Amino acid sequence: MSSNFDFASWPPSLTKVQLEELTLHATTFALSHGLLYLPPAERQPTIPSAAIHAPISLFPSPFPRELFWNARRIQRIYNVLYSRIAMDDGFLDRVMGAEQGVGRVDDFTGQLWTGWKKLRDEGLAQPLHLGLFRSDYLLHAPPNETLSIKQVEFNTISVSFGCLSQKISELHRYLSAATNYYMTSPYLTRDNFPPNETISGLANGLAEAHKAYNVPGSQILFVVQPGERNVFDQRALEYELLEKQVPLISRPEDTHPAKFVEISTVYYDQDICLMNIPPQRTIPPVFLERSKAIKSPTIALQLAGGKKVQEQISRNMARMYLALKINELRQSFIAIYVNSRCSSIKTGQEGFGVCKARKSAMSLVLKPQREGGGNNVYKEAIPSFLDNLPPQEREAWIAMELIKPPDGTGNYLVKAGSTDLQDQMPIKTDVVSELGIFGCKDSNEGGVATGFSVLDSLLLVD
Repeated sequence: MSSNFDFASWPPSLTKVQLEELTLHATTFALSHGLLYLPPAERQPTIPSAAIHAPISLFPSPFPRELFWNARRIQRIYNVLYSRIAMDDGFLDRVMGAEQGVGRVDDFTGQLWTGWKKLRDEGLAQPLHLGLFRSDYLLHAPPNETLSIKQVEFNTISVSFGCLSQKISELHRYLSAATNYYMTSPYLTRDNFPPNETISGLANGLAEAHKAYNVPGSQILFVVQPGERNVFDQRALEYELLEKQVPLISRPEDTHPAKFVEISTVYYDQDICLMNIPPQRTIPPVFLERSKAIKSPTIALQLAGGKKVQEQISRNMARMYLALKINELRQSFIAIYVNSRCSSIKTGQEGFGVCKARKSAMSLVLKPQREGGGNNVYKEAIPSFLDNLPPQEREAWIAMELIKPPDGTGNYLVKAGSTDLQDQMPIKTDVVSELGIFGCKDSNEGGVATGFSVLDSLLLVD
């Protein structure tokens, strides 16, 4: 699509007094509305006594209206696609398994698939899945091409910051109401702030799963990581469920309850990485998959969220599941390359994906199967990274074409709360805004925390 908006003109200019006043409004709103983190600490206290505001932007980021509504529309199609993939055992065995797929070269994926395969052979206790998804997009504006959105990734586990994303939208609406943004842009009107009801959407999905389990006295279990700083994002979802009179308990994965409670639904609030689990222990998803509880996500949905699956989708595999609607999704695909299966290891020759990554490194990014922020390898760092990566491990990585956002778009960014006064002054800098569209899907089987980002919302432009 074409857009008349000048992205390089953003953000509007502010005087020093206006900038200080806007920052004061923003930080006090954040502190009083739960837009918070726990402060950094070597060990988080059992009972918190302090909090800091999350990193935030002072202005919403411009995003073409037509592309925003298109992302909302195709989310439903993506929900169906990934749900159908999760119910295709043969496909997941072939693509993600430890015998044929990337589970052979990615330890965590291999353990996950092996545990799931064993449970399937025994007979899964619960046929229902609950998917709480987030599809992430960037604006793509290569020279001499029309503006479009391209999918960065599809998250099937740990769709974190959903609740805080709603709160940052509310913050920008508040700043508009309180200051009118000093009349600095005709676009900064309430009509151009899109709705964000992520908290109720996620809660409704969990409530539907609890209802489907249909056992009086059962509760939803939130599996959280000990020492997690992003607790206020989690709590907002818990409070919404309690308002709906849906009982729940929140428990770190390394603790056990003092009493027995039947669990209707297991919700993984954070990605339970292999590094958090002692080698002698069964990884939590495999342990909990054995139960009758509905899982969000199931192991099948976790595997479906792998980068190798995204690569297969980009290669027209989605047609197997969505014959009539694939064209609507195809416009959001970006080119993805993988190292071919390693007959190349035996011959000493590199697969196509590795050769492509070496020759075109400046236009690519390398991603592992379970990228959770801060683990990607970009541009000129790719060749040396591949040199140090054992050949058998290369298949666990994908090479994705870099998405090219509009040049020159900026914003005023406020770091997470600190006692350092200098750190509280906003920084005007170029930014790349990622759009995350949340979705919910149930079916019957038959990256802020890394320190490189701030929370932001959208301003719709034409």
